[in-house]
Amino acid sequence: MNDTQINTRQMKLLNYLLFHPSSSRSEVETSLGDEKGSRITIIRDLNHLLRLGWIEQTGGGNHVVYTLKSGKELLIPIDAETYFSIITDVRTLRHQQFNGAVVDNLAGIFSKEELALFEKGKMKLQEKFKTLDKTLLKRELERFTIELSWKSSQIEGNTYSLLETEELIKNKKEAKGHDKSEAIMILDHKNAFDTILENRESFKDMSVSDIRSIHSELVKDLEITLGTRQSGVGITGTKYVPLDNKWQIEEALSHIVAHAKKTDSVAERAFIFLAMISYLQPFTDGNKRTSRMVSNAVLLANGYFPLSYRSVDEVEYKKALILFYEQNNIVYLKKIFLEQQLFAIVNYFL
Repeated sequence: MNDTQINTRQMKLLNYLLFHPSSSRSEVETSLGDEKGSRITIIRDLNHLLRLGWIEQTGGGNHVVYTLKSGKELLIPIDAETYFSIITDVRTLRHQQFNGAVVDNLAGIFSKEELALFEKGKMKLQEKFKTLDKTLLKRELERFTIELSWKSSQIEGNTYSLLETEELIKNKKEAKGHDKSEAIMILDHKNAFDTILENRESFKDMSVSDIRSIHSELVKDLEITLGTRQSGVGITGTKYVPLDNKWQIEEALSHIVAHAKKTDSVAERAFIFLAMISYLQPFTDGNKRTSRMVSNAVLLANGYFPLSYRSVDEVEYKKALILFYEQNNIVYLKKIFLEQQLFAIVNYFL
């Protein structure tokens, strides 16, 4: 979104239309409260947003209504704190069921400055892989693997601490007071990332079979059914309902992969997999961790820093996903993605 073209009042107007489609001018005016200004100001704002292509107008005379243009819901900033102060069953969902068309709008979502961040990281990583002492390189890769395995597992509800995770991965020593499955989950993360690292060239052109393979590595020995989900699934904290038909799920996954292949930007491609695999939920379990690992595989295969998510608050991460599920809004998730790329550049391979 070009903030130089849209002022604060117009942003508030867009936010209102995000949650109240097909609103009249008077309804829009009322929503702005003390910021509404004069009637002429509101008309000018609406016409400005129409010219920029953010909204569309239907009807005539006294029956004119305004709605966000399709796809524009993606990049309108939402106050997450206010949004989640409304309980799950009361929140109004823009899409209660899977919206396959949203992936087609995930293009051009990063600014030149944001893409430059990834290029900066790529240059640093390439240089470090060439010049860093092999022992130090191995140590840094191990540190990254430990932190990724810990945080990604923590997002899934794992209770191992970072130090316990380090002891498990380095010395195969399970922590006391934890279920066996938690150790398995962490080691599955480690093995999946090792596989990606060893075969990173093969993930430049991510395929459906690659995604299935990564999922299989991540849920090994966890009594999770492999292959495409064949029944419905609910998601904690949201009324959003993913597809429940195997053939529709497979068709949607193929469409996601096909769209990603047409995307020139590696950062954009990685983000598409991060968002869309979580949104589609193609497997019975392990979807979020698969989305993170597939996204990392794309980044690594093309020479970019992968993301450990070490500094992410797991609740905020889940909120970002729910905002995407319910409103098809990527602002919060994109913010986390960019912050974690910066975190990786600053904190790894020093």
